[in-house]
Amino acid sequence: MASNASRPRILITRAEEVPGQRWDDYAESVANAGGEPIEGALDAAHETPEHDGLLLTGGIDIDPACYGESRSERVLEVDMRRDQWETELINAARLAGRPLFAICRGHQMLNVARGGTLLQHLDEREPHRARRSPDGESIDSGWHDVDILPGTRLAAILDRADGGTMRVNSLHHQAVTTDRVAPKLTVAATTRDGVVESLVDARQPWAVSVQWHPEMEEMAGQCDALWAAFIEASAVAVAQA
Repeated sequence: MASNASRPRILITRAEEVPGQRWDDYAESVANAGGEPIEGALDAAHETPEHDGLLLTGGIDIDPACYGESRSERVLEVDMRRDQWETELINAARLAGRPLFAICRGHQMLNVARGGTLLQHLDEREPHRARRSPDGESIDSGWHDVDILPGTRLAAILDRADGGTMRVNSLHHQAVTTDRVAPKLTVAATTRDGVVESLVDARQPWAVSVQWHPEMEEMAGQCDALWAAFIEASAVAVAQA
């Protein structure tokens, strides 16, 4: 494996602790793909470390005030500090031509930061939302198929040029839907019930989001190409700097 000095530095956002999710899983996925994980903590947002690529992680709900809507009673926990901070990181990445990989909440944040909106609550739990496991403590993912749109960057990365379906995990109750996508973002994957599962921003050298959790062990092997492509793009950005 390459030394840290030659590995692209990936800023991984870190805020509140979320049941069923581990920041270390993101860091390990970055390291395994050849990057150097760097913690970007909300509590130290004023001194964000230098980085070559940006990884936005999962977490609590995005405040609907960010996209001009009143807050539903189903939106229980928000942190406008995080919303504003990650919006600034997204905009800075675009201006600097820095690769961006956005996961779950990050996928939704990318859409909002680019001028889109969110469905504040999925009324039907299945198949998207997580649930408590029988032990009452751990969290089990929902599972469903996503349709990969042919000809998109996501399809190329996953070696699915003609599209097709992919089985993914799911832990969310807010959603990007097909009628709420930000201008100039490209939809790369959807579900049959109209939830957007992946977006691409063609205005950046590399900017991809997914609603599922590719960092989790339960997705092992299925998303290796995504991690590799992100790290490779970050290494290219370093070489061109």
